[in-house]
Amino acid sequence: MKYFLFACTLFLTSLSFAQTPLILSQRDQAKVIDELLDDRLKTLLPALMRREGFDMWVVMSREYNEDPVIKTLLPATWMAARRTTMLVMFDRGAKEEMEYLAVARYDVGKVFKRAWDPDKQPDQWAQLASIIKERNPKKIGVNKAEHYGHADGLTANDYEALTKALGAPLQSRVVSAEKLAVSWLETRSDKEMAIYPQICRIAHEIIQQGFSDRVIQPGATTTEDVVWWYREKIKELKLDTWFHPSVSIQRSEPDVIFTKRIQPLVIQPGDLLHVDFGITYLRLNTDTQQHAYILKGGETDAPEYLKKALKQGNQLQDILTSNFVLGKTGNQILADSRKQALAQGLTPSIYTHPIGYHGHAAGTTIGQWDMQNGVPDTGDYPLHYNTAYSIELNVTTNIAEWKKDIQIKLEEDGFFDDQGKFRYIDGRQKTLIVIPGASTINGQ
Repeated sequence: MKYFLFACTLFLTSLSFAQTPLILSQRDQAKVIDELLDDRLKTLLPALMRREGFDMWVVMSREYNEDPVIKTLLPATWMAARRTTMLVMFDRGAKEEMEYLAVARYDVGKVFKRAWDPDKQPDQWAQLASIIKERNPKKIGVNKAEHYGHADGLTANDYEALTKALGAPLQSRVVSAEKLAVSWLETRSDKEMAIYPQICRIAHEIIQQGFSDRVIQPGATTTEDVVWWYREKIKELKLDTWFHPSVSIQRSEPDVIFTKRIQPLVIQPGDLLHVDFGITYLRLNTDTQQHAYILKGGETDAPEYLKKALKQGNQLQDILTSNFVLGKTGNQILADSRKQALAQGLTPSIYTHPIGYHGHAAGTTIGQWDMQNGVPDTGDYPLHYNTAYSIELNVTTNIAEWKKDIQIKLEEDGFFDDQGKFRYIDGRQKTLIVIPGASTINGQ
């Protein structure tokens, strides 16, 4: 706990008084990751297992064929499963502490204790079966899932080996832990939410640096130049990313001519830029889309018609997040939000997704770009408290001055807390970034 608070203080101090946010060393990152994991296992998982009706959860994976969930249970210094890694989580009852066992040759982190001695029992599967039989669980969850790839990490071979080792009658107690796995992945802890704003702040700061005249020289810099600047910046800061960023342009030019221009496009004055960017830090992900405007000669700010278009994007964000209600499915939220947006004269497209351990994470899916009438299965999953989302959407609006439609594409990470309130984790874009910025224009 002391180290966690110390790390948070370092972050906040750096963000308050320095231009570049502090990034912890690899060693210190590992300490924070392990503390976050230990806290989640002790304070979060027991309640989730009871909510979903499981008294045992078995997560296993073979080296180089990792279950998406097992990576979230391993200590920071484990890059992957080793040989065959088996983790057992057993709920001994409300008055007892959870039992965390590793059917492995050694402890897995601080919480999962070694429960296998190969010298006494050479057969790892037999040892796993013995552990399960001794505890006699009523419902054994495994990561076998129909709808969420995140929760479908158990291979067919390992499933067959497990059921064979258990034999009757325990075989009949082995069921899909899809909802439990999704709950584990989607739910954010208090400690994670103390750090998440700082992670989103780092992402916002990097976007601002890339969308500036420190990187962009109109008439010379291409969109690909900016994309690769972002990639290099991520590596320079000892961060990771879960997708390749993109930078695109909309401008006052007929689409037929614009699409025929040589790629990558050279950025010009009067362009409306768009970036899609995300980082991975302390095992948590960000996903952000923002816009910038390249000032033309004599301009000191973006045109009013582009500012108005951005406000329509913010309007759609407000409509969407106002429909976040506990227990409401993603498809219900989508339908209600689209109905309200259309009634207010907007042309909406909503494709919001959970975020956390994965970029496109497990949880309530609220539309996809090509599924505006609802998303089967994952769109039917209900909204839960303490979950995070990338509020991703766009509004199509006509720009009379350009004689064409444009899209305002926005994406900002937000949190639905245990009071049923939604908030953006580190704010959202409400004004266009202008290049060059005000300080450069004014000679400051």
